[in-house]
Amino acid sequence: MYQISEMVDRNDRVPMMTGRTRRSTIGPTPAGGNSKQANGSKQSSAGEKTPSHPSHSNGKVKKEKQVHEPVRTPQERSTICERLSCHVLQESLLSSASGYSNYRGILNWCVVMLVLSNARLFLENLLKYGILVDPIQVVSLFLKDPYSWPAPCLVIVSNVFIMAALYTERKLSVGTISEMTGTFLYLVNLTTLLCFPSATVLTLTSMTPAGGVFALGVYTILFMKLYSYKDVNMWCREIRHTKARTLTRSHSCPSVAQSNGSAVHSHVSYPGNLTHRDIYYFVFAPTLCYELNFPRSPRIRKSFLLRRLFEMLFFIQLLIGLVQQWIVPTIQNSMKPFQDMDFSRMMERMLKLAVPNHLIWLIFFYWFFHSSMNFVAELMQFGDREFYRDWCHFYKPIMRRGVNKWVAQTAVFLVSAFFHEYLVSVPLKMFRLWAFMGMMSQIPLAWFVGRFLRGNHGNAAVWISLIIGQPVAVLMYVHDYYVIHYMSQS
Repeated sequence: MYQISEMVDRNDRVPMMTGRTRRSTIGPTPAGGNSKQANGSKQSSAGEKTPSHPSHSNGKVKKEKQVHEPVRTPQERSTICERLSCHVLQESLLSSASGYSNYRGILNWCVVMLVLSNARLFLENLLKYGILVDPIQVVSLFLKDPYSWPAPCLVIVSNVFIMAALYTERKLSVGTISEMTGTFLYLVNLTTLLCFPSATVLTLTSMTPAGGVFALGVYTILFMKLYSYKDVNMWCREIRHTKARTLTRSHSCPSVAQSNGSAVHSHVSYPGNLTHRDIYYFVFAPTLCYELNFPRSPRIRKSFLLRRLFEMLFFIQLLIGLVQQWIVPTIQNSMKPFQDMDFSRMMERMLKLAVPNHLIWLIFFYWFFHSSMNFVAELMQFGDREFYRDWCHFYKPIMRRGVNKWVAQTAVFLVSAFFHEYLVSVPLKMFRLWAFMGMMSQIPLAWFVGRFLRGNHGNAAVWISLIIGQPVAVLMYVHDYYVIHYMSQS
């Protein structure tokens, strides 16, 4: 068997050697010979005598191979080596020096783990408390006294302040009153705009905290809108006094004509903007900065409008359900650790509240700034859909007066902290300044992050302050509200 297999192997090798010899002898043959003589396989098949010195024959073949082998450049040799090599000089994949940035798989893993962990918490909540979602309870928060409706009535009264601002501007445009008198009237109007609703909320016993937050939120937005309305019209008068006849700023509420199914808007210049139509367009527009000519979208997209409406309805129901099912039980169970001053339990309650509170905050942000504002903007054909930077209107006039940048930023934080406290303390009818201090603490945090932390570390520090800071403020307010309104009664 071994001999037979050896003979088979030897026969198998003959064609291969024949093929190699044939390839090596392509071209001119040596003198006195021919191609058949040089082909060893054909000599054997013809019965011719093989050379008496096999080593000499093999040396001849090797010599011919060396002559006809292609010459490779160093670059080609390097390329071949790279193809055959599996190792290169490189950093570890998770090292910052590697330059690798495609962490999409890790992000997907984090999302899956986050969903699973929160699903476990939600299931635990359902098993412990049952279903606590009750939409009727939310309606009762706004309509404690269904025959008086204090919050909607307070919102309707805000039209008085709108009309006061419009007629003050009309008097200033024709020179009936001086700039000093107009500034004084605006000061009275804006001060009353903040004091009147807060006094009403604090006085009326039928005003619920939810209704108070809604009414004061409307008045706060109106205050910032009328402040911008005053500034822009004052700039228009200054330009008119310097012989500038027109002001191109964007499109507020002009006369509208129809052309081929799309709206064609005419340009408005001062004082042609001082109309009821113009000021009410600005009041309902999703912006805090007034302009004479706002950018306008060409038409109302019905499909886009319906999607935003569906999002508004869905997310508001989701917010209500999460608050009732997740937030309220956690806060109720946090009262006893606060009364006993059990710091370990207090920390556990705060961390347990951090996740649902932050989730609700993110959902509310999407519901308000994307779904609701886009819905209103689409209805009003308001073109500027970036709803996150108009708050800076208060910052720019301060910088134009030559104020230092840090002073201007501190002033903006101060105003923001005031309105945060205004929207919380007045509806709850108690003054603890937790929201005010939380906002003002952002100033040293911003300085620390800008000075010592950069990139991902600074971003992580900001997220930690938001995720942990809000539950602390919520627990502080709820504890104080519980002590004032329930512990005193018992």
